[in-house]
Amino acid sequence: MSSEPAARAESLQSLTRGLAVIRCFDAENPELSLSDVARRSGTSRATARRILHTLEDLKYVRLRDGRFSLTPRVLELGGAYLASSPLPTLARPHLADLTAATDESSSLSELDGDEIVYVARVERRRIMTVAIGLGTRFPAYATSMGRVLLAGKPPEWVEGYFSRVELVGLTENTIVDVEELRAELEQIRLQGWCLVDEELEPGLRSVAAPVRDAAGLVVAAVNVSTTTRHSVARIREQLLGPLLVCAAEISTDLASQGGR
Repeated sequence: MSSEPAARAESLQSLTRGLAVIRCFDAENPELSLSDVARRSGTSRATARRILHTLEDLKYVRLRDGRFSLTPRVLELGGAYLASSPLPTLARPHLADLTAATDESSSLSELDGDEIVYVARVERRRIMTVAIGLGTRFPAYATSMGRVLLAGKPPEWVEGYFSRVELVGLTENTIVDVEELRAELEQIRLQGWCLVDEELEPGLRSVAAPVRDAAGLVVAAVNVSTTTRHSVARIREQLLGPLLVCAAEISTDLASQGGR
């Protein structure tokens, strides 16, 4: 679960609660009753009702047959980020080249809290049981991009991460031992890439590399994902090289703009 930042004294509680209500809805819960929203957002029924009616007035939520759901207007919130950040726009042509060179899906993600969130993707074929799109989130510790992003964080941040995140075995291969994962992150720092073998989902393999800003800080990660039809050796021999080129090209473009 993602860590939530501590509330500042000047934080607007009603906005915080409103965003919590929006986050209640997901692929498994596209429609919710008032009671569902109150329970999932940790608010009272009265507060949840006021927030939902406000969101309904603003056309972010619709009510049908006693159940609430999000409207397409919510996409404006994510669209504002995609429009304001140069990174997804810079990355897309490089991801397209990477997918063309490898014949595999490629993605770009950033760290948001303790999870990765996909901000750009070029898909060759669907290889996961869960559909991946912009905004898809996964636990950082079990993904190649997540580990690259964790490895780019300062040691004190990583220790805080280990103290608050429960390492849950998503497959029989998932690393759930803190010391083993700490050693894995150190290896990633040294070699500059990460390969994850069936740790997020059975049958899925992926390799990732860091994207750096003008100051050399890791701000994102790019990956190539495939299946067990390709051996780990084949991934290293045929996919890693194009991946590293892609990550370097995105980093160069980002640095040339002086931003992230």
